[in-house]
Amino acid sequence: MRPLPAPAVPLPRRRAVLGAAAGVFPLLPVSRAAAAAAPARRAPLPTDATVAREVREEFLHAWEGYRQAAWGYDEVRPLSGGRHDFFADGQSFGLSAVEALDTLYLMEQDAEVARVADWIEAHLDPAADAEVHVFEAVIRLVGGLLAGYLCTGRSGLLDRCRELTDRLLPAFTASPTGIPYTRVNLRTGAVAGTAPPLAEIGSNVLEFGLLSRLTGDNRYYAAAKRAYRAVLDRRSALDLLGTTLHTETGQWLDTTSCAPNPPVDSFYEYLWAGGELLGDRELTDWYRLLTDAVLRHQLVRQDGATWFQQVGATDGAVLGQAQSELAAFYAGLLGKGGDLATARAYHRSWSAVLECHPVLPEELDFGTGALTSVRDDLRPEYANAAFDLWRLTGDAEYKESAYRYFQGLRGNLRVPGGYTVAQDVTTSPITLGDLTPGYFFAENLKYVYLIFAATPRFDYANGLLSTEGKVLRGAVRRR
Repeated sequence: MRPLPAPAVPLPRRRAVLGAAAGVFPLLPVSRAAAAAAPARRAPLPTDATVAREVREEFLHAWEGYRQAAWGYDEVRPLSGGRHDFFADGQSFGLSAVEALDTLYLMEQDAEVARVADWIEAHLDPAADAEVHVFEAVIRLVGGLLAGYLCTGRSGLLDRCRELTDRLLPAFTASPTGIPYTRVNLRTGAVAGTAPPLAEIGSNVLEFGLLSRLTGDNRYYAAAKRAYRAVLDRRSALDLLGTTLHTETGQWLDTTSCAPNPPVDSFYEYLWAGGELLGDRELTDWYRLLTDAVLRHQLVRQDGATWFQQVGATDGAVLGQAQSELAAFYAGLLGKGGDLATARAYHRSWSAVLECHPVLPEELDFGTGALTSVRDDLRPEYANAAFDLWRLTGDAEYKESAYRYFQGLRGNLRVPGGYTVAQDVTTSPITLGDLTPGYFFAENLKYVYLIFAATPRFDYANGLLSTEGKVLRGAVRRR
């Protein structure tokens, strides 16, 4: 059956471009000094087992909404009961099911794991006549198939993963510079899109490197490393990077250094994670080189809060004070990279914002405190950082952060058909949209669940998750 056409409304991407929203909204009533202070004492949390059960129940509530209204389609519209094709109109890849696969496994929903894997092996078409966004296909579909294979050992998932990646590869191999094109037709191999931002250039080395390791075919890893080298060769004398490059000329199209904001965020994340997962010292060295430059030129501490400004990559001139919720992940990355003090401070800055709103807004100007987008697109980055920092420190502060985040979602974005995005977090009640992004099944509740569940299906000491929350190392297969 052909999916129903989607209403013409804005839809969130995993790493949406900062500043897309128009207008400036009322000032945040944030006490900036509170951002650096230790968290206030709260009522004791429920037991870990109680929280894990609550989180699993809410995930299954959202999952049932998808199954009932949109099974086999990319995404569900939980208010209207509609469906949404994420990659291409009229072509679905079962995106939410692929995104959910390893989360279902971690939550011990084995019948649903089998249902999803069976559907993928029977219906997911890596050769569909559809032009897809390469970045999204890599982190969502390739990553989801890899994680599903690691959890289940089902070779059909790895076969689909390899065929899909082969059909994405022309975006890299057809490039004269190594900088990938942004889109590719899976059936014809035709490429398009010559202005990728950094996140789209570099957020593939985990998936491609792991696939090369599993298959013995180095083409995937070589393509990812070539793309990274093309960017590093074009860094400024300050060791800063711009935002966007031209695929064919290699010229910078935007020389703003906006890390850790989108659309560059996961470029840096994959340098650290690639070095960790693949044992590639060159990636680790690049992470440290570029991160040192970001901290030197972009870190701002004001009124007790910690933020990151935007600067010119060539001269370090200050260009902006925007901060996206998608950047909240950076607290966890900095901690994993060894700068725990800055990591803690940055996470507390976002915690102070959450104190002022029931759920986190998409964007703010940290200089004025004004919200520049009042949406909440069910973003997972704050919970991601809480999970990373809890694993590093074991501190109760991060359990409290994660549970407060979970309570905000459950209290404000839960609907009978699952969970949905918000159009305005400043209204009371919150003004809701009508979409469960596929990444919700991969990330938000997975991070909170892992903090509280102590599941034997995850290796807490060595586990490693992708930017899309996919378990690429540390899944423990059931016996």
